[in-house]
Amino acid sequence: MRSGGAGVLLLALIAAAAVVANAAVTYDHRAVVINGRRRILMSGSIHYPRSTPEMWPDLIQKAKDGGLDVVQTYVFWNGHEPARGQYHFADRYDLVRFVKLAGQAGLFVHLRIGPYVCAEWNFGGFPVWLKYVPGISFRTDNGPFKAEMQRFVEKIVSMMKSEGLFEWQGGPIILAQVENEYGPMESAMGAGAKPYASWAANMAVATGAGVPWVMCKQDDAPDPVINTCNGFYCDYFSPNSNGKPTMWTEAWTGWFTAFGGPVPHRPVEDMAFAVARFVQKGGSFVNYYMYHGGTNFDRTAGGPFIATSYDYDAPIDEYGLIRQPKWGHLRDLHKAIKQAEPALVSGDPTVQRIGNYEKAYVFKSSAGACAAFLSNYHTSAAARVVYNGRRYDLPAWSISILPDCKTAVFNTATVKEPSAPAKMNPAGGLAWQSYSEDTNALDSSAFTKDGLVEQLSMTWDKSDYLWYTTYVNIDSSEQFLKSGQWPQLTINSAGHSVQVFVNGQSFGVAYGGYNNPKLTYSKPVKMWQGSNKISILSSAMGLPNQGTHYEAWNVGVLGPVTLSGLNQGKRDLSNQKWTYQIGLKGESLGVNSVSGSSSVEWRWTWAAWGRARSG
Repeated sequence: MRSGGAGVLLLALIAAAAVVANAAVTYDHRAVVINGRRRILMSGSIHYPRSTPEMWPDLIQKAKDGGLDVVQTYVFWNGHEPARGQYHFADRYDLVRFVKLAGQAGLFVHLRIGPYVCAEWNFGGFPVWLKYVPGISFRTDNGPFKAEMQRFVEKIVSMMKSEGLFEWQGGPIILAQVENEYGPMESAMGAGAKPYASWAANMAVATGAGVPWVMCKQDDAPDPVINTCNGFYCDYFSPNSNGKPTMWTEAWTGWFTAFGGPVPHRPVEDMAFAVARFVQKGGSFVNYYMYHGGTNFDRTAGGPFIATSYDYDAPIDEYGLIRQPKWGHLRDLHKAIKQAEPALVSGDPTVQRIGNYEKAYVFKSSAGACAAFLSNYHTSAAARVVYNGRRYDLPAWSISILPDCKTAVFNTATVKEPSAPAKMNPAGGLAWQSYSEDTNALDSSAFTKDGLVEQLSMTWDKSDYLWYTTYVNIDSSEQFLKSGQWPQLTINSAGHSVQVFVNGQSFGVAYGGYNNPKLTYSKPVKMWQGSNKISILSSAMGLPNQGTHYEAWNVGVLGPVTLSGLNQGKRDLSNQKWTYQIGLKGESLGVNSVSGSSSVEWRWTWAAWGRARSG
C-alpha cells in the first residue's frame, strides 16, 4: 500500500514537472516568453461580431501585413448565451472559426474572456437574463453572479481546449483576460470589490488554460495574473511586480462615436509617438484598440446612444478598407521596432540626456546588439542633437528609432505614407419605399396592469420598443373644449426616447442623450369630449455598458405622467390602468427579411416616385 502510494505520488510529480517544462507561454520582467523566446509583440483589436465572417480573412491578413503579431478580441457573452443554457457560436459569433483563421495566417491571439467587456457593447456584454437571476449583484463578491461568471469562463476555456487552440496545444492563443478595467471601480463598489477581483483572478488561473492571464487597469492583480495599462498614453505605467512585463492592452487609436456627437480623430503622428515612447521605456506588448472597429450590427450598441458605426478612426476602417496614412505609418513603426527587437528584449534601457527636452534610451545585449530611441519632448520646436558622435534632426514631439544605434530608420512625426481617403461609389438604380407602422394597434399579446412598469422587465431586451397606452375621459364641462387651449401632457421617462400619439395623431417626440438618458416630454395635445387614447412608444437606444451596479438602472416611462389645464387642475395618470404591447408590428412580421417584406404594403417616397416617373 505504501509502495503504491509512493508510486502514485512520484507519477504526479513527474507529470507536474512535465507541464512546467512544456509550458509554451510564460513571462518575465522584460517580456512575454513564447517557446523560450522573449518577444516584443504588436497586437490589434478586431472584434469578430463587429464584422462579417466573409470579412475575417481579409481583416486578419491586413493586420499581418501591417506588422502585427497578435489579434486581440473580447468574447461576447450575450451573443453566445442569449438565453441561459442556450448557446450560439455560429455566423458572426463563430469564435472558433475566427481564432483558427488568425492562427492559419500566422498570428497569435489574445482572448479577452471577461466576461464583462464594456466595449460600448449592449449591457457591457452581459446577457439580460443575468439581471433577473435571484439575488444577483453584478461585478462584486456576490454568490449568484460569481457562479454564472465562472460557468461561462470555464465553458469558453474548455471550448478552446477541445479545439486545441491554446499555444501549448499548437494553437494561436497566447494570452487570456478576465474581468475588464475593474481597478478604477473598486472604491465605488464597496467592501465586496477587492475580494471579487482576487476571486476572479484565482478562478481564471484555476481553469487550466495554460497561458498567462491579464487584468487591465488592475493594480492589485494577484500573482501570477499580469496587470496592464489602457489609455491614450501608457509610458508612465509599471506593473505591480518586478517579475511581470510592461503591457499596454488598449492603445486607443481614436474613440467611439455617440449619436449626435463628433466623429473623433487621432493623428497617426501622435499614435506612433505614444507607442514608441512606451517601448523605449521598456514596454513589450502594445495592442491597438481598435485596429478594425467595425459595426455595431443589429442591436448590439450600448451606451445608451452609441452609434451603429464603431469605426474608432482605426487603421482599418469600418468597411474593412485600409486607412492611410495611419495604417502605413504604423506598419513602418512596427518594422523599425522589430529590427530593434534583439536588443530590446535583452534588458532595461539606459537613459542619456542629450538636450533640454531630448533624451536617448539605449538597449544593449550581451551578444552586441544595440538599439536607441532618440526623443524630443518639446511640443512645438524641432531639435538637432548629437548621439554617439553623430547628428540627428528630431521634429517636435517625436521619436527616432535607431535599430543599430547608428541609423535612424523611422521617425514618429515624419509620415511618408501619402494620405489616401477611401473612395465611395454610390450605388445606382435604387429607389426608397416606406412601410407605415400602426400607431399602437393592440393585438392578443397586449396586457394590462395598474400603473407604469419598467420597460426592460417587460421586454427582456427582445425588442427596443414598448407601447404604453391608457385612456382619459373628458366630459363636456371642460373649459378647454370651448377655449381651444389644449391640455398639457407631461411624461417623465428613464429613457431613452418617446413618441407620443393622442387618438392616433402624432404629437411629437422627446429623447435623452449620451450623458443624460433621462427625458421629459411636455406639450399641448388635442383632446375631445369622451374617451381619448394616449399611446406612448418608448424606445431603448442601447443598454448601459458601464457604471456601478448598472443592472439596477431603468428604462422606459416610470412617470409621473400628468395632464394639466383641466378644470380640476393637474390629473396624474401614472397609477391608472395601462395597456402594454411589446415590440412593433413590423418586427413581428419580419419586414427586415425578404419573406417578411412581401407581407406588408410599401409606399413610394415622394423623391423615389418622382425619379421613377422621370425614368
